[in-house]
Amino acid sequence: MAETKTYTGSCHCGKVRYEVTTALESLGECNCSICSRAGYRMTFVKADQFKLLSGEDAQTDYQFNKHNIHHWFCSTCGIRSFGSGTGRDGEKMYMINARCLEGVDLDAFELKKYDGKRL
Repeated sequence: MAETKTYTGSCHCGKVRYEVTTALESLGECNCSICSRAGYRMTFVKADQFKLLSGEDAQTDYQFNKHNIHHWFCSTCGIRSFGSGTGRDGEKMYMINARCLEGVDLDAFELKKYDGKRL
């Protein structure tokens, strides 16, 4: 089992910064229309594991399909470092783009494929 750690993440220009506390064990890759274009390598956390440090006013929200997920991106550099929504249990959750986390070697994790096209 992976060790729980706190990671810092950000967009490219640094206006949007956050911390996420999680035990990274694997990462997901989805083939839906937005994830495949954005190139996400993702993990999911509950709201109490996520803390936005800066940039709330520097983000733009994009929603599509059922409008259940907020696809946040920096309005300056365009990077999509995280998203938010409601999980199946009704609780707020965050999708973290692991590509935006400092000090994470993406090749060190098992990659789980999700068939989001069929949802």
